[in-house]
Amino acid sequence: MYKKSLFNLFIVLTTSSLAGANIYLWENFEGFAPGESLDATGVWVQQGSEPLGIASDALSYPSGGISGYFEQRAGIRHTISEGELPSEFVISAWFYHDASGPPPHYMLVFKGPAGNDWLGVGTVETVENYSIRDKRGTGQETDTGVQRKDWVHIVWQVTQDGTEIFLDGQSVYTSVITGDTWRTAGSFIWFANTWAASGYAYLDSIGIADTLQEIEKSSNLASNPSPADGVLHPATWVNLTWSPGDFAVSHDVYLGDDAADVTAGTAETFRGRQATASLLVGFTGSLYPDGLVPGTTYYWRIDEVNDADPNSPSKGDVWSFSIAPRTAYFPNPADGAGSVALTPSLSWTPGYGAKLHTVYFGDNFDDVNSATGGTLGGTPTYSPAPLASAKVYYWRVDEFDGAATHRGRVWSFATLGAVGDPYPSNGASSAAMNAILTWSPSDNAASHQLYFGVEKEAVRKADTTSPEYKGVRALGAESYDPGLLAWDSTYYWRVDEVNNVNPNSPWKGPLWSFTTGDFLLLDGFESYNDIDPPDPQSRRIFEAWSDGFAAPTTNGALVGNDLPPYTEQTIVHGGKQSMPFIYDNNFKYSEATLTLTGAARDWTRQGVAELSLWFRGVAANAAERMYVALNGNAVVYHEDPAVTQTTGWNEWVIGLQAFADQGVNLANVTSIAIGFGTRGNTTTAGGTGQVYFDDIRLYPPATP
Repeated sequence: MYKKSLFNLFIVLTTSSLAGANIYLWENFEGFAPGESLDATGVWVQQGSEPLGIASDALSYPSGGISGYFEQRAGIRHTISEGELPSEFVISAWFYHDASGPPPHYMLVFKGPAGNDWLGVGTVETVENYSIRDKRGTGQETDTGVQRKDWVHIVWQVTQDGTEIFLDGQSVYTSVITGDTWRTAGSFIWFANTWAASGYAYLDSIGIADTLQEIEKSSNLASNPSPADGVLHPATWVNLTWSPGDFAVSHDVYLGDDAADVTAGTAETFRGRQATASLLVGFTGSLYPDGLVPGTTYYWRIDEVNDADPNSPSKGDVWSFSIAPRTAYFPNPADGAGSVALTPSLSWTPGYGAKLHTVYFGDNFDDVNSATGGTLGGTPTYSPAPLASAKVYYWRVDEFDGAATHRGRVWSFATLGAVGDPYPSNGASSAAMNAILTWSPSDNAASHQLYFGVEKEAVRKADTTSPEYKGVRALGAESYDPGLLAWDSTYYWRVDEVNNVNPNSPWKGPLWSFTTGDFLLLDGFESYNDIDPPDPQSRRIFEAWSDGFAAPTTNGALVGNDLPPYTEQTIVHGGKQSMPFIYDNNFKYSEATLTLTGAARDWTRQGVAELSLWFRGVAANAAERMYVALNGNAVVYHEDPAVTQTTGWNEWVIGLQAFADQGVNLANVTSIAIGFGTRGNTTTAGGTGQVYFDDIRLYPPATP
């Protein structure tokens, strides 16, 4: 329990200055096999010529687990990406020195962008104590006074004031290298640099988090589930396995086909407490003796138990796996796909136990849906004759498993030149209740016929006499406002392309669908483009959000990029775009305003009570207040006066009552403004910086 006691020692240290609850990196090597490379993980890069080894039980920590080892100038490196780490965080790792050879020169190294941004802790072969080398400091070896041993626990606490190093709970050194230096893109952290020509370095339980509690939590939890979380399992039996938490003595197993029941741990999902980290399911004498059911998703959870720990059991994550259905699945092209080549090779994953496949194909849904005579084959592929452009095709695969035929779903795709790019995307979930539908026209279109409704088959079969028909949309006006939609409801829509000079017109479009969430969207920044006026399709972000471009002496705000793309398309919270906002508060304030129209002005619909917006600052920003203003006068300030320096994506939730108390009629909100500094100030000097915004929404009251 030595390791556990060290974690508890550091809880006091970390919670006094760090209030977060995020873990940024975690590795305990339990998921690797001997000789396996870490490079494929995309997180760690292996250094040196020697592969990752798997230590024996005697050399792993804690006993019975797995750790990694390297030899001869080797180790693993993680390169820090921009915005990955906050300005304050904790690194924790365990190292072991092989007594049969010289120790590694350094156990942990930080290398920043500048030549002197270099900090390492390790050993010198002729010295019996651990030492520090800090190129920002003396550049020489500093003896810590802590004698070398087998397993040692090293912690680096990184803050905006510097980096403090602890060995086995003892503070041994403080560097002037701050969290802002660590966070610079291209910096890297190097573990187990065996600088000596021989010898081994063992390492285990590497974590980077806001606090040591979060690292401890990760080390206590079961991990590396097999089958992997979310996979499709090809058999009706399974051997569930996992990597135990570092201090687990036994394991509470929960398994069932209802995610909520497994999460709650209801009695029928509890399958017992056991000592081994595996469970065979789906055989006679085991759970589900008749086998798991094809087409069913199963959920499972492992709680780690150690009666010596007052916080035991450690509740695990809920994992899932699905048993392959008896019907065909995973069509290629995907259902609803667009821009498919005119000579495609169709394929699919066979249903469970399928031996023969019958394919039905055509350009009429009803014909394919009701077909009884198809093309029989023994392989899951089908190549139709060359197809026409700008057209929708339908296909179905029925599977025969030797005993019965299992009818498949009707899938569809559109060839090159057809109507496409639906927004919300086909099959989208959590779409806005006030979503505006958009699409891209086909090559042949002169206008569009739009169909919309809640009944799938009604929309599929609708014509211009049906209630689902919503009228003609002109070419260049590829959008439709269905009005306020219901919470958590699925809608279907279709766009038929029309050109009266073509005898084949109209061309029936594919059936699309989306499901709404529980919010009203004010701006998700997805509708903006890089098209310049006078093109009628032009919708540039800085023309919707009025900034300080026309009044730079009083308003220092600039939204959007100078050159296309005008929106930010890499640093995003949701979707594909966000809004970059540059502020300059030197004897001015910075504010951008969105004018609201139509139904977007009513902030009382569906009982919404909270405004939510996501933002992301930069540590190097000047510290400034952030505010939201409604109708040009009611202002709410963020409680953090240095919020502009907050890194990572953060949600700011404001109760609408705070605006109503200032006289805002929530049924008629004419504008929303986001700003920095003191609104209206032009006499006090301030700083500059850049913040990103995304997903501005209205929500109902939070559930207690």
